[in-house]
Amino acid sequence: MDPYLAQLRRDVGSRLLLLPGAQVLALDADDRILFQRSRDTGHWELPAGGAEPGDSFRSTAAREFTEETGLVVSEQDLVPFASVSRPDIHTLTYPNGDRVQCFALCFETRTWTGTLHPAADEVLEAAFFSSPPGPLHPPTDLVLRLHATYRETGLFQAH
Repeated sequence: MDPYLAQLRRDVGSRLLLLPGAQVLALDADDRILFQRSRDTGHWELPAGGAEPGDSFRSTAAREFTEETGLVVSEQDLVPFASVSRPDIHTLTYPNGDRVQCFALCFETRTWTGTLHPAADEVLEAAFFSSPPGPLHPPTDLVLRLHATYRETGLFQAH
């Protein structure tokens, strides 16, 4: 858990918190997408996480991408393609009972450095896939659909 969120949790317990964050859809040269399997749920998802004080959406995305995958992405290589804020899809309950309603800016990247090395405390495994592995984290399914529409239209998607 990020230090800022941990501090809030000490004050409010498991009560629902509103959490700004970001996620990264990384595409390799073969148009395969990087997915990671969450240690919390066992579901496959995109690298993502919550903002810390002083973060922007881009810095959040870059930091979380590196923390979770071991890969390094520059903020300027992150292209925003969608936002996700639907409470029916993006309200999450963690195994310990903590609840968050996430507001995420979604970025695409095709450029990074380093070697894929998932964070053992958060990620069971990570790999690039031509089609989504299952089971998928429900918000990830929505983000994939928004990304497909973005690629077809070139228009930013808000959901």
